[in-house]
Amino acid sequence: MRFLFVHGTGVRRERHDRLFALVRERLTDRFHGAVVESCYWGDRFGATLGAGGRSVPGLRPAPQGAPDPVDAETAEWALLLADPLCEVRVLAEVGRPGPGDRDGGDEVDAAHADEDAGHDDDFAMPGVQAAGARVLALLEALPPAPPRTGDELGALLHGTGLVAGFAAALDSTAGSAEAARAAARATDEPQARELATALARAVTAAALATDEADCTATERDRLVELLTTRLGGDGRVPGARVAAVLGRLALRVTTQPLLDARRGSLTVGATPVLGDILRYQSRGHELRDFLHTRITADPGPTVLIGHSLGGIALVDLLTLAAARGEAVPGAELLVTVGSQAPFLHELGALAALEPGAKLPYGFPRWLNVYDRHDVLSYLAEPVFPGDARVTDHEVRSRQPFPACHSAYWKQDSLYERIEQAVTEAEIG
Repeated sequence: MRFLFVHGTGVRRERHDRLFALVRERLTDRFHGAVVESCYWGDRFGATLGAGGRSVPGLRPAPQGAPDPVDAETAEWALLLADPLCEVRVLAEVGRPGPGDRDGGDEVDAAHADEDAGHDDDFAMPGVQAAGARVLALLEALPPAPPRTGDELGALLHGTGLVAGFAAALDSTAGSAEAARAAARATDEPQARELATALARAVTAAALATDEADCTATERDRLVELLTTRLGGDGRVPGARVAAVLGRLALRVTTQPLLDARRGSLTVGATPVLGDILRYQSRGHELRDFLHTRITADPGPTVLIGHSLGGIALVDLLTLAAARGEAVPGAELLVTVGSQAPFLHELGALAALEPGAKLPYGFPRWLNVYDRHDVLSYLAEPVFPGDARVTDHEVRSRQPFPACHSAYWKQDSLYERIEQAVTEAEIG
């Protein structure tokens, strides 16, 4: 009896040799006298960056210096989309400007915030809170669905699809405790204008959360301008106090600057994994031909074990051969481990099977092993209902993803279930 191991996506020589040594040791311990071989294909059929990655923006590190204003703006909006009220919350918590406050500084003078925190009653006096209260009242008075024509704001909301979420964005912003507190703290016209901008940006960010939105940055900025003007403000950028707290924080904690800075290295690092999948979808026949040659090199009964993409290639190969009435000689049992083949069949992305089609006559027994925490593993039995050849088996490594995708090979239950399947198939 022979076992033939087919590795998965992203595996190259060093990783393959360590992995296969483990698989061979565990199989030979359980199946004395069995031949355990590997189909290493990573170097020959795996993906590489043929032009050295010259297609990837950012592969060469950008010069160090002050942040690009466009990058800073992108980071600010990433923060707003995650928390539309973040800028309003800053205005709700900081105190009135004092000697310690600086435009664009790293932090706002905390002493003023602490001093004001215990004196909210001061802001309830008539006249003192008039500036901020006026801005909040104007926000609450905005129509939830401006007309499509005759009004630039309405035309913009309808044209971008933002009208679908505009009413909810208004309600959530105007009715928030943060807006009420920020309005109470806006005691003069400069603070009221700053509040108007923050509220306009909050409403816009909340509206952008709708799935129907199709809005460019220019349209987004114009929407903020129109809203700010109607609230009595005069700008579309955050005020000095907001910028002092959130400006640099946005660049530090949001994902876009990190992705921009690391796009080159991330692309190079992901190429073996994602590239192998894309290359297989385009030139999978090369790998399938290679596997067919290796399987048929020995006419004896063979158990095929495919991990991840290796399982996909084996399912495609065996299905294509069976559909032609040319079952692969020696292929008695297929074992897929952490494989996406059932999912790809549902998508109609397998080379040999139409969506909803049954496995053809001549396809061997199929043991499909999965771990529910492995997001790259899928169930086969429900996809091929009533097919006695197909069996699922769950392995629980107690590892999170992605570690669980490679954790199968040290699990005793995997080899126990393979042994059971070999016995059921009467392979000797």
